[in-house]
Amino acid sequence: MTNERSAKITIGGLDYELILTTKATKEIAKRYGGLEDLGEKLMKAENFEMALDEIVWLITLLANQSIYIHNRLNEEKKELLTEDDVELLTSPVEMATFKDAIMEAMFKGTKRYIESEEADTKNEVVE
Repeated sequence: MTNERSAKITIGGLDYELILTTKATKEIAKRYGGLEDLGEKLMKAENFEMALDEIVWLITLLANQSIYIHNRLNEEKKELLTEDDVELLTSPVEMATFKDAIMEAMFKGTKRYIESEEADTKNEVVE
């Protein structure tokens, strides 16, 4: 369902899909001012702890989007991931791979699909 716009990560032995939804985009805009400001703010984090806090927040936000979608479409509900869950069930080394997954989810979520149409008049000689 969401594979074409998600990236997968594993936390505590469970797989999660990171998805950039409109809802997540609004939350990112509230926190950073917009998607375009996100990378700059993360790179300029004043210290390592602050950078980790921001990555944990993003992972939690994006992973919970797939859970919200699941809960919306299914009677069997899944429990939302918390920032504490992410901090307790991961290591700092995993954060590097999660950053890649975050960027993949962001790229897929903002990807534009352009379709071209074949026209009968293409390359016709005009008199």
